[in-house]
Amino acid sequence: MSQIHFFEEGLNFKLDNEEKIIRWLDTLIKTEGFYLEELNYIFCSDDHLHKINLEYLNHDTLTDIITFDNSEEDLAIEADVFISIDRVRENERTFDSGFEKELSRVIVHGLLHLFGYDDKTEEQKQAMRKKEEACLSLLPN
Repeated sequence: MSQIHFFEEGLNFKLDNEEKIIRWLDTLIKTEGFYLEELNYIFCSDDHLHKINLEYLNHDTLTDIITFDNSEEDLAIEADVFISIDRVRENERTFDSGFEKELSRVIVHGLLHLFGYDDKTEEQKQAMRKKEEACLSLLPN
């Protein structure tokens, strides 16, 4: 049984391809040399994620994702990843990417943070985007 779980908070949302996403994420975790303790994805609204952003990070901005790394050991993946479905839909329109692809990009973005990737500088953002694209290419159809 997988230790990757999907929840929704304050909205009615369910992944259409949950098993495919779980297999993909499991593969990425192993490929990068990490091991899985527990990985929770919580799909929520802009309002909910904004409150988390204010309360825990003191950021008064909208965001598509916040990743909380709960691991206590190197190479362990144990985290809660909050994703705003509102932002994913807005990103889909902005980038004309399609909802499923944009959601997959945001899901893997959170995992890349757990692998140690950051996106604070322009150089880091470019490296993360390149890694996102590489990971997306491994997502089975």
